[in-house]
Amino acid sequence: MRPIYVTGHRNPDTDSIAAAIGYAELKSRLDPRTDYLPVRLGECNSQTRWLLQRSEAPEPSYLPHVMLRARDVMQTSFPVNHRDDPVREAGLAMGKADLELVPIVDDEEGLAGVLTERALARRYIRDSLRASTLEETPTLVSAVVSVLDGELVCGEDRELSGRVWVYAMDPASDSGISEGDVVVVGNRPDALVKVIELGAALIVLSNSTAVPDEALEAAREQGTAIVVSPLDSYVTGRMITLSSPCRTLMESEPLTVSPDFLLDDISDQIKELYYGAAAVVDGDNRPIGLVTRADLVSPTRRRVILVDHAEQAQSAPGIGAAEILEILDHHHVGSIETRVPVTAIFDPVGSTATLVVERFRQAGLEPSPPTAVMLLGAVLSDTVILNSPTTTQRDHEVVEYLERVLALDASELGREMFESTSDTSDLSAEEIIGRDAKRYQGPGDQEICIAQIEVVGEGLLERKDELLEAMANERESKDLALYALMVTDVLEKGTEMLVAGDIEAVARSLDADTSDGTIDLPGVMSRKKEVAPKLMTSL
Repeated sequence: MRPIYVTGHRNPDTDSIAAAIGYAELKSRLDPRTDYLPVRLGECNSQTRWLLQRSEAPEPSYLPHVMLRARDVMQTSFPVNHRDDPVREAGLAMGKADLELVPIVDDEEGLAGVLTERALARRYIRDSLRASTLEETPTLVSAVVSVLDGELVCGEDRELSGRVWVYAMDPASDSGISEGDVVVVGNRPDALVKVIELGAALIVLSNSTAVPDEALEAAREQGTAIVVSPLDSYVTGRMITLSSPCRTLMESEPLTVSPDFLLDDISDQIKELYYGAAAVVDGDNRPIGLVTRADLVSPTRRRVILVDHAEQAQSAPGIGAAEILEILDHHHVGSIETRVPVTAIFDPVGSTATLVVERFRQAGLEPSPPTAVMLLGAVLSDTVILNSPTTTQRDHEVVEYLERVLALDASELGREMFESTSDTSDLSAEEIIGRDAKRYQGPGDQEICIAQIEVVGEGLLERKDELLEAMANERESKDLALYALMVTDVLEKGTEMLVAGDIEAVARSLDADTSDGTIDLPGVMSRKKEVAPKLMTSL
């Protein structure tokens, strides 16, 4: 069964990453038969990387989108034939697997082509309108022996390219048989000698007929191969044409895709192909899957659990096409839409990590030490060491619980985390304004972005012009109503806000004053509770 992805928002902060790690661990322990995979939608910021290193928790894998890929729908159990295998083997494998094609590989197991039902049908429809021939599909004597389950009693392995006959005429008549042909003969010694004299390259005796000594000697002198078949003459004749190698009938340039090709990008091509399938190949061009027309009908969508967000603009690209199983968030109810009812919890605490820890305790479980450190750091990050106005008594209780579990001082951990990660001197302006940026959908099509960065001291504001330029560029490229950056000093417990847009309107909405191109917000720590609702209302 495909995994269930547990994901926070784009531009993930510490709470988003820790909540994904913690909730995936909890769900896995409660439901061990299902693979819950924590993922991230962007690069971890410096604070999160510091906490990952401190906790020794593995960094979640990057998930670029949740749109369906070839690997999500491909069939992984299917027959494969070598290009030198008789087409009969491929046809039998095709029928047994109920497929319209089989992949054909070369000596290195790389994809050489595909053999399709249509190619087989067209070949044998043509044969019904004329004398069967191996001219277009040269075939080895050994392949004929194999398909017939026969015995080579005279001659050597060689390539056959003549016509195929079942000889039932009077030997005295003109049969049309010529040098290089393949002829099926029954229990008729006189006919057998005549065919040898005509120069047949291969004679097949049906019904396990014994070869007379004089015919055997004549065949050796003429260089004619003789095979004894246990089958009757009609079946033997048809089976010979099924001895052709797959390479002679295969499509040598089939549609191939990598496992991560988007289904939307290849579905039209698959539908238009007469054989209606794409071969999925790995980096060595080896076939690892098939995507057929049938696989495109109502495919199972990728399954996700959302933590720390419920805004479509903040979620994974393609979230509208995914199956959302659950939402766990401490923000407002956002713009995410689900196709069916799901468990959705929007609980006004300081951190999503608080909700995750509470669910561990409700289940009678304790998070592993690395996960516990991540969850504690996330609560301290989102509540600014329990100083944010979003902090609740439940956040305090979770911090006290994790302090006991980990036997450490949470305040010291929080101060060390903020002081160790507040240096932004090595970050570009674009990285600063984008590393914890959240977009919000307002009335109509208006959208705003509010970024926040926690610092110690006022050094970052010396780069105000550089930051404003980067914000203005981002606002224009994303067609945003405004772009705001909250520079929050965790020790002074206040925020300076930079705005790309109508700064006077923003200041009025926050009931604040502008000074030297910034908005001073003393005591303001929370984007979610103290800033975003007011800016959204002012749009």
